[in-house]
Amino acid sequence: RRKLGAPRRPRTNPMTQPQGWHRLKALLLSELAELVRINPSDRPWQMPFAAALATGLPLLVGAYFDHMEYGLISSLGGLTFLYLPNTPLYHRMVSLMACGFGMAACYALGVISHFFPPAMMLALSFTAILVSMVCRFYNLGPPGSLFFIMAASIGAYSPGEVLDVPLKVGLLTMGSLLACLIAFLYSVYILRQRPPGPVMPLPRPTFDFVVFDSVVIGLFVGASLALAQVLHLEKAYWVPVSCLAVMQGMSLRAAWTKQLHRLAGTGIGLLVSLGLLMLPLNNWSISAVMIVLAFVIETAVVRHYGFAAIIITPMTILLAEASTLGHGSSAALIEARFYDTVLGCLVGFAGAACLYSPRFREVAGSRLRRLIPSRPER
Repeated sequence: RRKLGAPRRPRTNPMTQPQGWHRLKALLLSELAELVRINPSDRPWQMPFAAALATGLPLLVGAYFDHMEYGLISSLGGLTFLYLPNTPLYHRMVSLMACGFGMAACYALGVISHFFPPAMMLALSFTAILVSMVCRFYNLGPPGSLFFIMAASIGAYSPGEVLDVPLKVGLLTMGSLLACLIAFLYSVYILRQRPPGPVMPLPRPTFDFVVFDSVVIGLFVGASLALAQVLHLEKAYWVPVSCLAVMQGMSLRAAWTKQLHRLAGTGIGLLVSLGLLMLPLNNWSISAVMIVLAFVIETAVVRHYGFAAIIITPMTILLAEASTLGHGSSAALIEARFYDTVLGCLVGFAGAACLYSPRFREVAGSRLRRLIPSRPER
């Protein structure tokens, strides 16, 4: 017993300061290990080369005819090549042509929404919901609905007149057709070197995976664009794309890791973009840079997403802004893209938290089921 007047002994807390420091240190080390982890890949080098041709050849044609703005739109359609599955030739071409039609439809809807800005958020939400449902129903692999939403977002912020809509949609469709032709030639060659994978049967669609998840993704993608409009962000096409990229994680942990990769990669990529924009670029040099960037991205994206995000950032800036380079401050453009990425990642992580919350899925899913009539049993 303590004697009267003796000082009290400090009580020992089981969670002492050294233990808390060690746990924090272990958490930081695990996060760092996750950020620098490099995944193995068996992707042949011919695939990134063909993808670079699909996005780069339209730029070379545009540079030759001195219409870089046309080449950039067709180059956006060349991203269709990235949906080429590892299946037999007949299945590859049917799947790729369907994706090309989807790219043209999304871009057309985005271009039309440009003429009525209040409807831009509704159009993008509808596009994200519908595209996510189709991709999940048909079990479309990576990159999933990402480039469809990117096409719609860039189209929504593309200046022009109403009579330019058929021309723009036609240019993107021509880029998709070129991507299909390059994919056919690449497939004929590569299928002689490697056997194709089997055509997997479609999984039985479930309400939660196909409908509920798609609705949540579409609503948060639209909310990110609405926030960008409220904050008066100029040309905020990158906000919904960043939001969707984060929400495509297979789990909340994957979404968190992808958010860190995207923020860190975009921050470094913006510095790379600033260095590129300070160079005396012309139409031919922009085309060459885009081809090199596309090759590096498709080589690295399956190995380390953060490093790929470093290269993705200057490529997307050139893809959307190359026709207007020199008409404004490069530093202001870089700053705007940074704010777009931060806002998109924050909204995307909030959406992923809701998407993987059992309580949210139970409450919101039950209400969504009431809106959809049940299928009568036979």
